Amino acid sequence: MANVSVYNMEGKEVGTIELNDAVFGVEVNEHLVHMAVVQQLANNRQGTQKAKTRSEVSGGGRKPWRQKGTGHARQGSIRAPQWTGGGMVFAPVPRDYSFKMNKKEKRAALKSALSDKVANGKLIVLDELKFDEIKTKNFVNVMNNLKVEKGLVVLAESDENVVMSAKNATCAETTQVNNINVYDIMCAKTVVLTKDAVAKIEEVYA
Repeated sequence: MANVSVYNMEGKEVGTIELNDAVFGVEVNEHLVHMAVVQQLANNRQGTQKAKTRSEVSGGGRKPWRQKGTGHARQGSIRAPQWTGGGMVFAPVPRDYSFKMNKKEKRAALKSALSDKVANGKLIVLDELKFDEIKTKNFVNVMNNLKVEKGLVVLAESDENVVMSAKNATCAETTQVNNINVYDIMCAKTVVLTKDAVAKIEEVYA
């Protein structure tokens, strides 16, 4: 099992913690990680784009000029794609871009993402993260103490003081264990987990 240092909110090391290899020490499956990221981005697409084909554009009911004898190229409609104001070739239509991944694939992708962060030293464990008041400055100070620039802070449970304090901070975002996903983990330079969050992740995914 990998041993990772545990820090307090002042950025000082206060101990170590053993991470379960079944979650934080698996072999990274790049294909599944890529698939999970593509799936999340695809599922987030609205798919409401629409353009008109030549059959849907108004006008152009008659042939603009006779077939032969004008010196022009033959034309059948002024709303053909090559005309200004004409229809679009292979126009996009509303569609659903989402696709499904198996539950085992999703779990394997998440474990791979977490294991990658551990292997690269980009995972930090906090003993606790609690604030007495909602204040962005408090959250930013903690992130500065941990030297986190673009991070993802994972909490075991929702804490309004922490979540609201982080809302306007540009250095990191917060999420809960039941909402973590591969895309957010891979986008973050550093993943910060509280000890309670580590325990909950190991309980759910081990």
